Amino acid sequence: MNIGSRLAFLRDQRGLTQEELAASLGISRAALSHYEKNRREPDTETLGKVADLFQVSIDYLVGRTEQSNTVLDPEVRQFADRLELSDDQVLEHFTLTVDGRKLTPEEARRFIAFVRAERDMKI
Repeated sequence: MNIGSRLAFLRDQRGLTQEELAASLGISRAALSHYEKNRREPDTETLGKVADLFQVSIDYLVGRTEQSNTVLDPEVRQFADRLELSDDQVLEHFTLTVDGRKLTPEEARRFIAFVRAERDMKI
């Protein structure tokens, strides 16, 4: 199944109209229709809203898994949200990859520095 099919399936399961779901997501009915017909793909913010609303994972929505209920429990989500990637212990325990290749510790630190610099520019 593709994103559009999953959206339509989940909407139908809940007995929602396109207008009702679109209003819940803060998007237009036309945008939802385009998503369901695979003319456009939702942005990550909208995907997150859909996943939260239907209590499914984004992996399920995009077709990476058939298991719809693989969402993080609140304790795991809270832990993941608080992870600080600059912590050397975290870098030792988790493998960061780009294009299928593991980042060296120095590359990971430069990546983190880049993200921080980009965030500072937006302030």
